[in-house]
Amino acid sequence: MMEIFRGRRLWIEKTNVRFPNGVEAEKVTVHPGTAVAILPVTPSGYKILRQYRYAIGQYIYEAPAGTMEQGEDPLTTAHRELIEEAGVAAGTMIPRGFIYTTPGFTDEKIWLFEASDLSPSHEFEKDADEVIEVIDITRDEITAMIADGRITDAKTICLFQRCKGE
Repeated sequence: MMEIFRGRRLWIEKTNVRFPNGVEAEKVTVHPGTAVAILPVTPSGYKILRQYRYAIGQYIYEAPAGTMEQGEDPLTTAHRELIEEAGVAAGTMIPRGFIYTTPGFTDEKIWLFEASDLSPSHEFEKDADEVIEVIDITRDEITAMIADGRITDAKTICLFQRCKGE
């Protein structure tokens, strides 16, 4: 293993790998850490974010989400990130499993949660580099936005699919 890069949030390594079929190859893996995504449920629908993402140079609609801190469990992270990003606290937080984002080159795992019994939080404090607008949206609106391509964020689409049957 050879470390290529180590930053505050992620690290990248190059490794020689032997696959189950015996083939050997050199592969690069990105390790961004484990994260959570939360779908806040309101009486009329959901709260989602319109957030600027520098990597794609545009605003995107997405569920509140964030990276787990060292030693933090997914549920604790979900409660913290919901307050930090959406300004609400959840009385109920239901685990909805997890997803691997792009397992072809990263081991990133995102734990999914459905949040309800929401109340405004006085601990709301966005990071300085976050450009976020919290939007209230109905179930029909989010379904239409996923169908017509206005919502393209994979974790948000997966999370909505996991939550909508309940």
